[in-house]
Amino acid sequence: CLSMLPVLYTLGSTIYLIFLRLMNCEQFDMVFIVVAEQSLINYYSLIICSNMLKMNGVICLQNKTNPAKSSDKDETVAMKMTDIINADPRVEQVSAVPLSFKIGSQTCPRDPQPGITTDGVFWGYKRRCILDRLRLDCKVAYVTGGGQGIGRAFVHALGEAGAKVAIIDIALEKAQAVAKELEVNGIKSVAMAADVSKAEDVKRIVDSIVANWGRIDIACNNAGINMNSASEDTTLEEWDKTFNVSLRGLFMCCRIMLSQGYGKIINTASMASLIVPHPQKQLAYNTSKAGVVKLTQTPGPEWIDRGVRVSCISPGIVDTPLIHTDALKPLVQRWSNNIPAGRLARVTDLQAAVVYLASEVSDYMTGHNLVI
Repeated sequence: CLSMLPVLYTLGSTIYLIFLRLMNCEQFDMVFIVVAEQSLINYYSLIICSNMLKMNGVICLQNKTNPAKSSDKDETVAMKMTDIINADPRVEQVSAVPLSFKIGSQTCPRDPQPGITTDGVFWGYKRRCILDRLRLDCKVAYVTGGGQGIGRAFVHALGEAGAKVAIIDIALEKAQAVAKELEVNGIKSVAMAADVSKAEDVKRIVDSIVANWGRIDIACNNAGINMNSASEDTTLEEWDKTFNVSLRGLFMCCRIMLSQGYGKIINTASMASLIVPHPQKQLAYNTSKAGVVKLTQTPGPEWIDRGVRVSCISPGIVDTPLIHTDALKPLVQRWSNNIPAGRLARVTDLQAAVVYLASEVSDYMTGHNLVI
């Protein structure tokens, strides 16, 4: 591979940079962009959207050309590029010659004064600031039920934090639509169809992800169903279908992480695991979600010394297409009136939680049910 570098460089520095990024998952501290670079704006977008720069990383933009070779066009391009970068809220200008821009505004101290306590809090754990530690660069994740609702929001959150994401849904077209959304944002993903209640489907998706990306670091088990039937009207068929997806599938997905020696398992439970939401009738759903919590709390302490952490998120009632049915519409206002915030949860209200639980900053916790 290394022998290919001169060839790749002749094809353009953008391809060269991508190749280096693939060869080594570490992010860059500095990128220098010359005025002669083709498609400057696209090049800049690639660097930013692909998370190639570390927090506090530096972009240097050439703003002075060789007088003998300088052209008005080069100067115009440089000025336009400067304006574009300055308008980006993610960066700040820190010097003028050459133009330098820093990603993020948090700075790590380098010259402590006498009497300052210089410990892990001061320097950051392993000399990394908290925002760096929340990133998921080079991690591989999957999200079941990722084609819509909460799962779609989790997919975007994990991808924006730097992970490659496998979007798994029983409806392939929904997963593919989300994959296209991620592609627009420069996030690497793959769409896959699977019924997580079937052992052969779980094995197939796991084998495929590992074959393509080498491992799975984050298992986001979000798939579930709610058939909304009263306790006396719940059939065995409804019960079995609910439990096969919400618990049997989750159980199979959880066990795959043990062979890796490291991993974060994040299950989607519900506030229905802790209380009985009223007046909707959903015996099988409530019971299965209580099972999800126990399927989180039980292996959590058992597996932590094997490198695997297990947590779950219990959202309140979330405003997704699933609740906009004729049967539930009359209840939406009633629910809103009983919620302190005065509204249903948005899927975006849950995104930071999944990034936190997936990142290294939550390595000390396991078996936790995070209620939102």
